[in-house]
Amino acid sequence: MIVRTATCLVFLLVALAGPLAAEEHCKPSKWGVDDQLGGANHVSPENTLQAVKLVKRGESHPLGIVIDPNMPAFPPRKMMLQVVQPNQQNGRSLEKDFGWPAVFNDDVAQLWWGIGPQLDGLGHMGEHGVYYNCNKAEDFSLLTGLTKLGIHQIPPMVGRGVLINMAKYHGVEHMAGGQGISSADIKAALKAQKLTLQKGDVILFHTGWTDAKLEAAPSEWGSTHPGLSNEAAVYLAQFEPMAVGADTWGLDAVPPVEGDKLFYGHVTFLKHNGIYILETMNTGRLAKEGVTEFLFVLGQARVKGAVQMMINPVAMW
Repeated sequence: MIVRTATCLVFLLVALAGPLAAEEHCKPSKWGVDDQLGGANHVSPENTLQAVKLVKRGESHPLGIVIDPNMPAFPPRKMMLQVVQPNQQNGRSLEKDFGWPAVFNDDVAQLWWGIGPQLDGLGHMGEHGVYYNCNKAEDFSLLTGLTKLGIHQIPPMVGRGVLINMAKYHGVEHMAGGQGISSADIKAALKAQKLTLQKGDVILFHTGWTDAKLEAAPSEWGSTHPGLSNEAAVYLAQFEPMAVGADTWGLDAVPPVEGDKLFYGHVTFLKHNGIYILETMNTGRLAKEGVTEFLFVLGQARVKGAVQMMINPVAMW
């Protein structure tokens, strides 16, 4: 998620805080009190075999955009990449020192995982100190990594992908910054595309935002974007998808729709329903070619205890 100024960051923290509850009422997961996978429980041989049937043309497309160390990122997130040649500096060489006539490059990165195309795990956002399946932050959120809800536990996410083309529904190349997507919009767009949602789907929204703004107007891209309203998130959750994402950096509308809480869709999906979030997805080609259903495959890097992860899922059709 990305916001341009420190002022916006303060607004986010205030908007999310709300009045502290004396006691957080939490409903345990339908998959059991010990569940840590949420929507990933939908991955099964049966669902995978059904999703594979969507591959008819043999086409594939990367859903992750190229990550540029200079791209805007939610403060204080940033990325620094260095390419180095270990033990090949100051006149040294592998051939001279070890008799090995080779040269090589390595790379070293200092980064936050929540930059660019990313997977938000169930330990990313909660409410009043409580996260998915009634896990309290004090019990699992350590400086050295999460002891529960880490993204390393998520199995390969394989299932039916669905693209809802909201830009096409509105008859525009791209939606406007802050423009909300309501449940009524979703219903109408699904009807126009002759699509129905199924349990375990990976639902992606195409707004045209990243294609139109990331390179042409990076500051604007990183300070606002179209997205879901709070009630739209609740509406989508009833379909029990595995994940919901968009071609924007925060999924929820920024600034929020009037009367909404900023990024509260994250709480609805992650904390209340165990539904993963996919951000900055590369949906342009799918929208251009009219691909509305596809096989979705994601095998994220399994960094133990990580909250989020840079990803490059693959769409196949």
